[in-house]
Parts: sequence; C-alpha cells; structure tokens
Amino acid sequence: MLRTSMNPRKQLFDWIAVTLREAAWAPASVFGFYLMGLMINLYDRFPYMDIPTHFMGGVTITYFYRSAIRNLDRFFGGLPLPVRVLFAFTCTGTTVVLWEFYENAFDYLFGTHMVRGLEDTISDMFFGLLGALVLSLVYRRK
Repeated sequence: MLRTSMNPRKQLFDWIAVTLREAAWAPASVFGFYLMGLMINLYDRFPYMDIPTHFMGGVTITYFYRSAIRNLDRFFGGLPLPVRVLFAFTCTGTTVVLWEFYENAFDYLFGTHMVRGLEDTISDMFFGLLGALVLSLVYRRK
C-alpha cells in the first residue's frame, strides 16, 4: 500500500538513494575486482578465478536486492520475509542471465573472449545462483 504522506517521485528517489548508500558497495566491489582482473588478464592466466568471481557476484547482488526490497517497506509497506527472500533470489537469477548476455554480446561485438563456451556460461550461471542461494539461506536480516 502506497503511503501518501510524500510525493511519489520523492519516495522513489529516497528509496533509490537509501539503497545505494546502504548496499551498492557490495556488487560494485565485485565488479571492480572483475574489471581489474580483465585489465591484468587474471582470467586468462587463472581461468578458475572466474568461479569465485561469479559466486561472490551472486552473493553481493542478492545482498543488494535484499536491501532494496527491505527499504521498500519504509515507503510502501511490508512484505513477508519469505517473499522478500524469494523475490531477491529471482531478481539475482535474472541479473545472472543478463550478465551472461552481456558477456556474449561483448564477445560478438568487440571480439573479446570472456565466454569460453557453453560449459563456461552454464558454470557461471550455476555459481552466481549458488552464491544467491547461500546468501539467501544464511542472511537473516529482515
């Protein structure tokens, strides 16, 4: 239920600002590590570094979505915790798929070599979702 004490645009801006302040550091740090790894050819020299990167990406993006969903309560009312957890997990799943689309698109458009085949793509998605599942099971903050 929308709380009408504030302008809806202000509510939206406040929700975005609070969520970014609180939780954007997590996926941004993994993304920064990923970019740094690309610059120094980390994934070419140590291909298995891709696994913890995707796992931590799943953990951190789920943390971000959980924070965003929790912060919605301040402006729109509450959702039961199981619904929040499931929604954050499914949002992470969507993000994982979109990330793989990004990697494939970059390879096609710019001749990069981020994707090392179907097995790599499936592995990346598996470890991203595994990270999301692990956080979903252990993170108890409402």
